[in-house]
Amino acid sequence: MNWKIPLVDLDLGPEESAAVLNVLNNRWLSMAEITHEFELAFAEYNHVKHAIAVTNGTAAIHLACCALGIGRGDTVITPSLTSVATVNAICYTGALPVFSDIVSTSDLTVSPEAIESLINGHTKAIMVMHYGGYACDMKAILAIAQKYHLWVIEDAAHAVGGELEGRKLGTWGDAGCFSFFSNKNMTTGEGGMVVTNDDVLAQRIRLMRSHGMNTLDWDQYYTHPWDYDVIELGYNYRLDEIRSALGLVQLSKLDKNNERRRRLTLIYHALFAAVIPFIILPFSTHRGTTSAHLMSILIPDVVDRLWVLEQLKQKGIQGSHHFPPVHQFTAYQQIYSETKPHLPITENVSERQITLPLYPAMSEEDVHTVVKAVQEALGAG
Repeated sequence: MNWKIPLVDLDLGPEESAAVLNVLNNRWLSMAEITHEFELAFAEYNHVKHAIAVTNGTAAIHLACCALGIGRGDTVITPSLTSVATVNAICYTGALPVFSDIVSTSDLTVSPEAIESLINGHTKAIMVMHYGGYACDMKAILAIAQKYHLWVIEDAAHAVGGELEGRKLGTWGDAGCFSFFSNKNMTTGEGGMVVTNDDVLAQRIRLMRSHGMNTLDWDQYYTHPWDYDVIELGYNYRLDEIRSALGLVQLSKLDKNNERRRRLTLIYHALFAAVIPFIILPFSTHRGTTSAHLMSILIPDVVDRLWVLEQLKQKGIQGSHHFPPVHQFTAYQQIYSETKPHLPITENVSERQITLPLYPAMSEEDVHTVVKAVQEALGAG
């Protein structure tokens, strides 16, 4: 369908085309110097020692978990209001996710109080997710982690460029994991990054990213093709040069585009508050500087969300839903068949949440059009 106002629209231009063409002309496509340049640039942007480029955000979380020694017999506390990829990556290690509730209908990030109530002798780590690009209460979560000697992993897939107290989201915990999927604030189509200030952790992630080998493929190709060792079991999670070239250009646009997202979000909030005061606008107040990845609203629970989305569709406006709670998916209901998680706020929010269009090229007139369409769908005109 050709949407009049899509949910997402990518900021891709001649700079990205030129960067990709340059890679093709160099005639080496797998991970090499451009990927290394992307890693250095991303580390510098986030004021962190190490950035390790990987195939996608799921791989980033998987590698972070593995490198921290998370495995069978361990549990990791994580929100259920997140992408299933977050939780799947925990399960890849053999560990079990333990689902925590969120703070409230106005703050859709994971609740520190709920996290602490779930800790037991099997808990190895806390996995936070900066929902929609809005910061979790990292000070409270880190205090809990320190008290119980737990690792903290940040799923910052929504939060690239976001900050809390002047510190980039993704750099507060032991490891931060980013996604560059096509709907993210900066995109390489597929791609991800792990960031950390821990030298040992970074070294292990680099090893595990490329089959556990102590040299890279392009090192072997250009220098010593027969001389390498496999240090430990690893994976093929390397990012290629084309995506890294895209990432460098996208990173250069990130701050400008995030500022535009924040501006549009403020307009949304002001308009909704004026014309539909009975809907809830999550994160009307929030911690830090958001990356403004998602524009969320919560409609009244007596309203059929699918009907509202269909009304928007009839006007050429694409809406969505973030997220169905992971604990309600069939695969996870089977895991927790005897001990169903008690997550009343998560379940209430998930039944009412709608994601509206938000992207840098969106006009203020587009925002007015979307708000009017929601107003009409809810009969608030």
